[in-house]
Amino acid sequence: MKTRILSFVRDDSGLTTVEYAVAGAIITVGVVAAFTALGGSISGTIAFIDGVLPG
Repeated sequence: MKTRILSFVRDDSGLTTVEYAVAGAIITVGVVAAFTALGGSISGTIAFIDGVLPG
């Protein structure tokens, strides 16, 4: 029983899943930040084009 518990504690294969989850979270935050930053710029450009075009 002690051997199985020590084997479970020393097993680091679960770390790869955690690493992938952390990397996915960082990428998600970066994508959301980029879309948020670009959203204002695109909105301003569309408003400018709308003002320039005759209605």
